[in-house]
Amino acid sequence: MTVEDDTGVAGGLPEALAGVAGVSPRAATVLKRTRVTVVRAGELVVKAHEPGTAEAALNARLRAAAALPDLLLPPASDRALRVAGRLVTVWPAGEAVDPAGDPAAAPWEAAAGLLARLHATPAGGLGLPPAGGPDRVARALARLAGAPGAPAAAAAAVRRAARTLPAGGGTGTGLAHGDWHLGQIVRYRDRWLLIDVDDLGLGDPVWDLARPAAWYAAGLLDPELWHRLLSGYVSAGGPAVDAGDPWPELDRPARALTVQLAATAVAAAGEEGRPLDEAEQALVSSCGRITRAARRQ
Repeated sequence: MTVEDDTGVAGGLPEALAGVAGVSPRAATVLKRTRVTVVRAGELVVKAHEPGTAEAALNARLRAAAALPDLLLPPASDRALRVAGRLVTVWPAGEAVDPAGDPAAAPWEAAAGLLARLHATPAGGLGLPPAGGPDRVARALARLAGAPGAPAAAAAAVRRAARTLPAGGGTGTGLAHGDWHLGQIVRYRDRWLLIDVDDLGLGDPVWDLARPAAWYAAGLLDPELWHRLLSGYVSAGGPAVDAGDPWPELDRPARALTVQLAATAVAAAGEEGRPLDEAEQALVSSCGRITRAARRQ
């Protein structure tokens, strides 16, 4: 769980989450409060999952995390709680990658190795549902459709790119994180481990590389850092891409993740009543390139 918003605990759900950890609200800190609420309380992190989260699927993911403690941060319990009408999970607190730190100093090789080992882990017997990566694209587009005040030209560019994407995708029987990026690892007891199992499941592992690939294609990830991630993944035996040329496998999910990220960015700008920032505009520009490339085919 990464620190995103140090706002302190007020009443309502954050206060209830502090109570789950057995601490006073004054001793807890809100890390995130969107559709997901995350509170740091002492040596624990307590997370209220999105409304509508499927309990059976979440519990299966918790059991998998508990069964793979060398890869995934183990939960305090392999069953979710219900607090204030929300499914809640409890985790030990780890040290996240500093989002404001020097990107070149980030643990790209360690992250790549973790991802490669996850993808090489047999998924049989874990009882997992499908990985959630491909469904996140549809959810982002639905959010964009309902976003008030979304910049019209940018929204239209995202929708045009979305129409070029092949139907379906992401199917498979491999083990995939479902929402992987560098913020999804923490250092705990001197080891880097994967966190946030909300989309963990069975699918095509290449989708886990699609977000950084989309950033790279949009000019938001330095080519050297992309090379460090990709070469680290291949060197660690990652099975999702061909070592000689990864793009035949990466192209389709990278385009889908570009659409997802751009849709989320444009929707957020509309909801917050602000213009797109430079990074968000770069994602929209990438959508334009996706559409033009599809027209040339």
